[in-house]
Amino acid sequence: MARNIVISGGGTGIGRAAARVFAADGDRGLLLGRRGRVLEEARVPGALTYAADLGDPAGVRGAARFVAEELGTVDVLVHSAGGNGGREPEGPAEDPLDAVAHTWSVNFRINTLTAVLLTEALKERLAEPGGRVLFLSSIAAYRGSGTGAYAAAKAALHPYAHDLARQLGPRGITVNVVAPGYVEDTEFFGGAIEEARRERLITETSTGRAGTPGDVATTLHWLASPGAGHITSQIIQVNGGAERGH
Repeated sequence: MARNIVISGGGTGIGRAAARVFAADGDRGLLLGRRGRVLEEARVPGALTYAADLGDPAGVRGAARFVAEELGTVDVLVHSAGGNGGREPEGPAEDPLDAVAHTWSVNFRINTLTAVLLTEALKERLAEPGGRVLFLSSIAAYRGSGTGAYAAAKAALHPYAHDLARQLGPRGITVNVVAPGYVEDTEFFGGAIEEARRERLITETSTGRAGTPGDVATTLHWLASPGAGHITSQIIQVNGGAERGH
């Protein structure tokens, strides 16, 4: 039976790959994101799209109304929205502390707040039993990200997911986190990275290759399957062995 799959950040990269994997199973997808044209150009078979800023409560309320009208029940909620806050527009930098405040605020807004607001808005619409909530974290949550802001924003999803798993578990709903390592073919770096850096990231793996959006998408698909019904409150790392579980 077809399920309703809601995917934030569904227009590109991992979110788009996940949407296509679910669509191949005959599931009905709803792609959410800030850029309407990008969502439409994702070309996911049968998918609906809705453009909204998920870091804004008003935008999330609009998305939640759309879900209520078009889907009703949400079987799987995938949080793929977010990314490198350094690629967002720069804020005022009259003082160095202003720049720090902007960097941290932006990273938490696009990586943490988007996921929390959308989850809280759709929490009561999750299928029970059988609902799934899946968050996208990062290898950076374990090893830092240079400035600390992106890593901290992703790491913040971990305790939220654990608390949510306890809260939703009695309703037969599971909550898990997938933490990818270096993944190519996404917008995270804003283009190709330096070859030396790419080689270093690949050398850190045990598999000797970069990750792909499909690697992460199939993991999300499995966690949403009936076979993963007793897996909850877990952080699954998909990084080719570059970082081991803690």
